[in-house]
Amino acid sequence: MTTTFNRPRKRFGQHFLHDQNVIARIIDAINPQADDQLVEIGPGRGALTLPLLDTVKQLDVIEIDRDLIAWWQQQGKSNLTIHAVDALKVDYCALQRRPAHRLRIVGNLPYNISTPILFHLLRYRQCIADMHFMLQKEVVDRMGAGPGTKDYGRLSVMLQFYCNVEPLFDVRPGSFMPPPKVDSSVVRLIPHAQLPEGIDETLLQQLVSQAFSQRRKTLRNSLKKWFSSEQLLALGIDPLERPEQLSVVTFIKLARQISQMSREHQ
Repeated sequence: MTTTFNRPRKRFGQHFLHDQNVIARIIDAINPQADDQLVEIGPGRGALTLPLLDTVKQLDVIEIDRDLIAWWQQQGKSNLTIHAVDALKVDYCALQRRPAHRLRIVGNLPYNISTPILFHLLRYRQCIADMHFMLQKEVVDRMGAGPGTKDYGRLSVMLQFYCNVEPLFDVRPGSFMPPPKVDSSVVRLIPHAQLPEGIDETLLQQLVSQAFSQRRKTLRNSLKKWFSSEQLLALGIDPLERPEQLSVVTFIKLARQISQMSREHQ
């Protein structure tokens, strides 16, 4: 019996890309090579999967929709490996077949869980060479935003701490079926080869989350758990500034200072 597609599943946030010009631009941005170890999150109806399969020797795809899994199993693609699992539960380093070849991750991510997927992937960044994703434009704007802009926030700081973030191009709703209610963007993420030394990553996450939990508060108020106004001034930071005015480098400086003060009080 041949499996056919049901309509896109709302609960999976499915919007299938069909615009051939957009597909060609994404493939060109990825620039897949035969020996690349590519992993696609959510192959859907194959808009990206099929051209990738024409290029690479082996492609891993992660899919949770049982109908789509069954359909792909019927296609008889010898260079395709299907992982029927939730993308939020995958150990991505376990997919790495050759230690010398880090993973290249691609996908048109479900917009309703795109941010959790991004943070989950960062846990495996040592195994990842780069990532190319289609996301809601609003999310990509936040990912690549700089200090002093309305889009700059926790997502900006944490992703830029771990990766080089490069927004590539925007995609209109009509390029999908069904059309989403928002514009989309394609973004490239390249994990940094090395992170700054002496950083407690959990502490940095707590600091950034606290700073932006009430983003209209001044630093004197939002960071009072760790710093007095005098301590901020001593670090060259105006305690009357708001968190969106601090660069990623400054957040790193603050996290280092908290660690140092903690050691001094032990």
